[in-house]
Amino acid sequence: MYDFANSGYTTVVITAVFNAYFVAVVAGNAPWATFAWTAALAASYALIMVTAPVIGAYADAHSAKKRLLLFTTAGCVVFTAGLALVGEGELALGVALVILSNFFFGSGENLIAAFLPEIARGEAMGKVSGWGWSLGYCGGLVALGACLVYVSHAQAQGATAAEFVPVTMLITAALFAVASLPTFVFLQERAQPVAGASDLVRSAFARVLDSVSHARHHADLWRFLVCVVFYQAGIQTVVALAAVYAQEVMAFTTRDTLFLILVVNVTAAVGAFAFGYVQDRIGHVRTLVITMVGWLLAVVLAWMAEGATLFWIVANLVGLCLGSSQSAGRALVGYLSPPARTAEFFGLWGLAVKLSAILGPVTYGVVTWVTLGDHRFAMLMTGAFFVIGIAILSGLDVARGRRAAIEAEAGM
Repeated sequence: MYDFANSGYTTVVITAVFNAYFVAVVAGNAPWATFAWTAALAASYALIMVTAPVIGAYADAHSAKKRLLLFTTAGCVVFTAGLALVGEGELALGVALVILSNFFFGSGENLIAAFLPEIARGEAMGKVSGWGWSLGYCGGLVALGACLVYVSHAQAQGATAAEFVPVTMLITAALFAVASLPTFVFLQERAQPVAGASDLVRSAFARVLDSVSHARHHADLWRFLVCVVFYQAGIQTVVALAAVYAQEVMAFTTRDTLFLILVVNVTAAVGAFAFGYVQDRIGHVRTLVITMVGWLLAVVLAWMAEGATLFWIVANLVGLCLGSSQSAGRALVGYLSPPARTAEFFGLWGLAVKLSAILGPVTYGVVTWVTLGDHRFAMLMTGAFFVIGIAILSGLDVARGRRAAIEAEAGM
């Protein structure tokens, strides 16, 4: 249910509406506008990178995942609503609120992921993670649908983006707040505090240092985290710049983009749900390789697309790959992590994802700035991240990594 609740933020703010609004209206389509958007996201992800391992270690040491999740949820809701105050030319305010809202969202994303090993056995993590991602895309659909209804009405009344986009931010914040309530009412945290953790800050840092010092016992997990940095760089680029590409290259309107992303969320939900079962049958690595090949094909087709028909095909291929790759990646981290260190290692997973969210979009932003707005070339360059990801993944031994996690747990 939390996956359902928080997906409206990424779908509406990061993927479908506010990113294009930021580039076209807030930054006035300046040559550096796309780079400014990616730089704002990069700053928020850098902040998450600094704090995520410590937050994860603290959550494990003090059984505080749920309490911290409530705090991060409130922060994201408040600052998302604050985006409604951002108008034409208000670049500093827009950048500040994007950084803050995305920081709280990303921190909460790590915390909710760390609950997975508490609610699913090792052999079922792919399936349960798939359920979560599938429900997440349904949540994105609800938020997008509500915004699409409002935007269609507002545009029929002659309203401009500067008038109707702020209202979509309020809609998104309200839906996040309401839909997250079942999590805080019903979800129980089963983990127990770690004995002897009296100094809160010191114990949190000690857990992080301990995980680093024992890295040699989790070689396959660390290899996968490096892989995550690269293949997620490609995914994060598409997620953060999909609406910008649709608007700047394919000449889509806000309403067109909302409808496109809405349909993509349907295929993403199907992909997450179906591949959750596929992953448990054919294995984590094979599933991820299949999805990365799909991503690479989608990027090349997007580069080639001249008309709306091919772009729609690309968008739905992205949807299938998005749901399945995100679900498979999260489940694999849980499978390779010692149960007593789940929040800690999911913090490291979050760090890898956030590093990728800096690497990919900023690369895209720099390319568009240097080439004076060549979004097609920037999209083609994104494919290199998936090629590197496949190469790294080919050396991963899941069975060996699982044995290391179990042995580490037994020795604690």
